Amino acid sequence: MPMPRLIPQPSQLTPLPGRFVFGPATAVKPAPGAEAAATLLRTLLRPATGLPLPARPDGTVVLALDPALTGLGDEGYGLTVGTGGVLLRAARPEGLFAGVQTLRQLLPAEALSDGPVPGVEWSVPCVQITDRPRFPWRGAMLDVSRHFRPVAFLRRYVDLLALHKLNVLHLHLTDDQGWRMPVAAYPRLTEIGGLPHGGAYTRGELADLVRHAAGRGVTVVPEIEMPGHVRAALAAYPHLGNRPDRPLGVWDRWGVCDTVLGVHDEVLDFCRTVLDEVMDVFPSPHVHVGGEECPTAEWHASPAARRRAADEGLAGPDALHGWFMGRIGRHLVDAGRHPVGWTETGADLPAYFTVMPWRDTAHGRTAARRGHRVVMAPHRTTYLDYPQSARLDEPPGQPGAVVDLRAVHGTDPAPRDWSPEETARVLGTQAQLWTEYVPTAAHAEYLTFPRLCALAETAWSGRHDWPGFRDRLRHHLTRLDTLGVPRRLSPTPTVQGRELP
Repeated sequence: MPMPRLIPQPSQLTPLPGRFVFGPATAVKPAPGAEAAATLLRTLLRPATGLPLPARPDGTVVLALDPALTGLGDEGYGLTVGTGGVLLRAARPEGLFAGVQTLRQLLPAEALSDGPVPGVEWSVPCVQITDRPRFPWRGAMLDVSRHFRPVAFLRRYVDLLALHKLNVLHLHLTDDQGWRMPVAAYPRLTEIGGLPHGGAYTRGELADLVRHAAGRGVTVVPEIEMPGHVRAALAAYPHLGNRPDRPLGVWDRWGVCDTVLGVHDEVLDFCRTVLDEVMDVFPSPHVHVGGEECPTAEWHASPAARRRAADEGLAGPDALHGWFMGRIGRHLVDAGRHPVGWTETGADLPAYFTVMPWRDTAHGRTAARRGHRVVMAPHRTTYLDYPQSARLDEPPGQPGAVVDLRAVHGTDPAPRDWSPEETARVLGTQAQLWTEYVPTAAHAEYLTFPRLCALAETAWSGRHDWPGFRDRLRHHLTRLDTLGVPRRLSPTPTVQGRELP
């Protein structure tokens, strides 16, 4: 019996003889608490198959929650497919969502079409699967500040993450080049800061995105940059800066802008007000507040900033960065949330922050030893804005080294030489797509896939079987083709007439 080719690869998979066929009479039997998963299954399969999959007590597709299945964790599931029916079990709804995506991948690739596909037998191979993820944080960061993407694209992006059992969309909402999150108390943030490179979201659009993602087991983690990467905010409200008499425009270049927030009380009030509204819209336990690439020259030149440093007993203006992040972090903690920040060294943020090391993997180990919870994001293996090949016809990307498919697949969020205590501090990993050089939705998807498939494999299974992954990817690319995901073609063996990356 052939082994089903799934990405990410399940923990345990045993093929069984026979197939189960979904037909017009197939019904779903959701146990109490499994109704959302049944709705998801129906929603995902109906466009291509046309099957109604109604809920009935005698349904042969059974979805069940069983809190006693503690060995599966929060997102694990057990899936048994026989010729006469399907049984999907999990301890929590998130596990059922993951199992639905596995069932979806077991179907013919045409099942992912967005319109009717006649003449296809909607069958799945009989299997026994027991599956659970290695890490609880498996995500993708999408920068919508440098180039704005409409909410319809974000919903599609969430769907693509969920298909690969990725459970976090980290949404980078503000930066020097744009402010995309509306804040009622500060309307100029989007009126001025939202103009370049696209626009801004409404509060309702973001709330709908959160609901859409939750229905697929994906959490949207918002990021509001501070105290650097804030030129768009300062263009709207110059008095929040260190030179309030200086008019500024939203930055129209890439790189690191040297204008940063001031450290006077009004700035802290502004940040708290913004974050309060962010928390109203995004129920995520984690809220990202940036923190990286913050030049301190303006603080050195500002009498008010130097006075603040002296009043707080700090060694000098450079120390205002840690002081600022501590004030903002405590506000989130007091609201019952977990602050998240980018770390430059692994030792530059308060210990209660969840940190994302991006410069070097070693910084993740430093952070873990300090007691931080860590989400690994090293740029050499997780930054998808870097080119994925050195080919002359590769579209322009972030200047730097190539990050190819194998590099992403080879990353390990918790390297084997780390101690058990260090490894236990690692929440997981995520890919990053900064969009300075990503002007279109098609380009964003082109850069994301299939490299994000490799990260999904690493984050879920922890396996580093490159030949096995590559073999399964050959089939999985037919699914991405069905979904209309753009990808690079290269002179390598083809699958169904399409060349592999």
